[in-house]
Amino acid sequence: MGAVVADDGPSGVKAPDGGWGWAVLFGCFIITGFSYAFPKAVSVFFKELIREFGIGYSDTAWISSILLAMLYGTGPLCSVCVNRFGCRPVMLVGGLFASMGMVIASFCTSIVQIYLTAGVITGLGLALNFQPSLIMLNRYFDKRRPLANGLSAAGSPVFLCALSPLGQILQHEYGWRGGFLILGGMLLNCCVCGALMRPLEPPKTSEATKESAEKKAKKKLLDFSVFKDGGFVIYTLAASIMVLGLFVPPVFVVSYAKDLGYQDTKAAFLLTILGFIDIFARPICGMVAGLKWVRPRCVYLFSFAMIFNGFTDLMGSMSVDYAGLVVFCIFFGISYGMVGALQFEVLMAIVGTQKFSSAIGLVLLAEAMAVLIGPPSAGKLLDATGRYMFVFIIAGIEVTTSALVLALGNFFCIKKKPEEPHTKEEAAEREELNKSEDKTPEDAKVDSIEVEQFLKDEPEKNGEVVTNPETCV
Repeated sequence: MGAVVADDGPSGVKAPDGGWGWAVLFGCFIITGFSYAFPKAVSVFFKELIREFGIGYSDTAWISSILLAMLYGTGPLCSVCVNRFGCRPVMLVGGLFASMGMVIASFCTSIVQIYLTAGVITGLGLALNFQPSLIMLNRYFDKRRPLANGLSAAGSPVFLCALSPLGQILQHEYGWRGGFLILGGMLLNCCVCGALMRPLEPPKTSEATKESAEKKAKKKLLDFSVFKDGGFVIYTLAASIMVLGLFVPPVFVVSYAKDLGYQDTKAAFLLTILGFIDIFARPICGMVAGLKWVRPRCVYLFSFAMIFNGFTDLMGSMSVDYAGLVVFCIFFGISYGMVGALQFEVLMAIVGTQKFSSAIGLVLLAEAMAVLIGPPSAGKLLDATGRYMFVFIIAGIEVTTSALVLALGNFFCIKKKPEEPHTKEEAAEREELNKSEDKTPEDAKVDSIEVEQFLKDEPEKNGEVVTNPETCV
């Protein structure tokens, strides 16, 4: 590959909005499902690990925490790898890492070894798949991008509903070691999804466009100039505040139901309800976000989704019976699905295609810090007060605050036309694309000279006008 970025959004290439893009969307659906659902599905094996190594539940919970920390915290590293090698090679290596981590973990003899294998190695592998898949989705879809984002985001609840019962079956039949080994084999499908990420090929261009390609080859591995964009700074701040409280209710709602005196199976069914609603909420929200009137105002729809989610948390804090928790999970599933479908669509709209690979890495790094703070802080609050009401209230306030930061910051601080190119490079590329589609003035002059020469060379012969079958009517 040399020093040239393999598939970094070549200039003059229009997003196909279909065709092979549907295969890319399918791969992104699988990767999103594994990335978000796998850290939660692994928790099925925690009781076996506690019995095997004689440890506490808090010790095993670190496995899921490390997986999420790697998924979010390695964002800049993934951006550098994508900008240097391209999406497909990074995803193929990531799939091998994700599988290798779980396979090695099945032979571990201590919990620390599992932290390093199932936590660090598998988490890094999932991160190397998740971010490039979103970048490729952004390149293959433009007009249908909101719908594509909604459909790919639906992979998270679908896989969560599938992997959790599958993990229970594997644990019952083969134990945690056999379950880890089989899950490691399943993660090799990430390599298949990586193979689907075919780079978009640029059209045959002239010498002028070759110079722009050479400039693109010298692109920075991590573009910090995104921080000069006020919209990106506001989005990053709002997203960091949002994730402080966004993941708290799903973590504590089952324990909340158990404390109210309900059976374990009945309490766990609440997450099934939430996930089922989430499956339909994401693609439907993507379709709404793609409407002609809504799409230019997508940031405000995202703000509404966060306010809806925060308000749902506040209302859920008042639940005193199982019926109230069921209603909470229904509305939380709708709002949670809306947030999941819109978060990366809004980021793509803010920074544009060229800077998205760097922007998403930096945003995920900022969110990683908040993810590590949010649920543990809620747990300490619960230990101090003994009441779930305060946990849900704090989570609702944090998510609502993030919505206000995004909406008000965008309304008062950002004055940008949505249809304008985000960078000078994009504007130049669009101009070159338009020129390549139309004839240039020089080409028109050459054609007129050839016509005059043809008329001179073909005068009347023997008093008759010589006719050409190709020009006769």
